[in-house]
Amino acid sequence: MPMQLPATEAAAVASGSALFRGLADPSRLAILLELRKGERRVVDLATMLGLAQATVSGHLACLRDCGLVTWRPVGRQSYYRLTVDELEALLRAAEQVLARTGDAVELCPAYGTAATSEPAGRPDDAP
Repeated sequence: MPMQLPATEAAAVASGSALFRGLADPSRLAILLELRKGERRVVDLATMLGLAQATVSGHLACLRDCGLVTWRPVGRQSYYRLTVDELEALLRAAEQVLARTGDAVELCPAYGTAATSEPAGRPDDAP
């Protein structure tokens, strides 16, 4: 059954859900955590994170389209940075939540590390 919310709350839920889906990707989150430390070039991020430059560029394009990062050209290089201070505060708040909940989030059967690393299907689906 679909949620029944007033239009303004439904819009807020949809926007918030989209934001958190974007942050849920491990590569994008790692990029944002690096950008918290200051401006970085694609090549720097690729080296730091062990990702291909094309992969980093794709994630940066997504983050840029969402308004979370911006860039400035310097010659043939582009330097990326966080766009809004509130994003830094959100990342800090997430770290504080994780610190207060201990391993509970990571061990969560629905969203934790084990849930994302198991193959599709449930163990009781076996013949």
